Amino acid sequence: MLDTARFAETYNRQGYLSEVPIIAPQEAAQYRAELEAIEAARGPMHYKAKMHTVLPWVWDLVTHPNILDTVEALIGPDILLYDSEFIIKEPNTPSFVSWHQDLTFWGLSDDAQVSLWLALSPANAQSGCMRMIPGSHTRGVWAHETSEDEDNVLLQSQTVKGVDEEAAVLCPLEPGQASFHHGWTLHASMPNESTDRRIGFNAQFIAPHVRQTKHDHDTALLVRGEDRYGHFKADVAATESFGAEATQCWEVLNKLHVDTQGAR
Repeated sequence: MLDTARFAETYNRQGYLSEVPIIAPQEAAQYRAELEAIEAARGPMHYKAKMHTVLPWVWDLVTHPNILDTVEALIGPDILLYDSEFIIKEPNTPSFVSWHQDLTFWGLSDDAQVSLWLALSPANAQSGCMRMIPGSHTRGVWAHETSEDEDNVLLQSQTVKGVDEEAAVLCPLEPGQASFHHGWTLHASMPNESTDRRIGFNAQFIAPHVRQTKHDHDTALLVRGEDRYGHFKADVAATESFGAEATQCWEVLNKLHVDTQGAR
């Protein structure tokens, strides 16, 4: 059983958790196989939003009790799933993630949010695992500069300059382990210099009182507890793999997600 009381104390102090056991390595390998079969059939799935609306096994994964129990300890018993996607670095490629805070351009009204990053392949120093700045979530919003860098995974290549690299902590993960980080925690990752793909499953959870400030069209889906606010339109969990109607809706949702994060 997970020590969620300890998780909450650590998370509140340092702004993240790491090496949290979620699923067995064999299960991670099976989910990786499922993903790569979809990629073979439909093309790259990197950074595609709302994957739980088109893949039932993603819905099963994102509602795993070990995930939701941890999230509940961090943001409370009422939980909305805001997004789910895969973040993939191909082997021996220059892709990287610059120092940034997740919430900078999301338009959310509150920081009652937590990001899950679950390893489906080894995430270590060589493959470009995440680095965190402990305690950075307590210093509010840091200034970000935007640019166009094709090697930067972030949509706007948003970057915080002048970060103390010596304060950075590596967060390596074995397949099946996860990290959870606060939306204001500074984090980054280096290129994948290994011979294997670095595959992470990323999901965003928010408390229901949080709302979108940029527009009135954003979506989410209740995964635990109660939504007494109704700030978001409701996503629909997938019941079949890329069903025709769900796929049409997903394409619209993915574009909306990208446009929302890209708007200033």
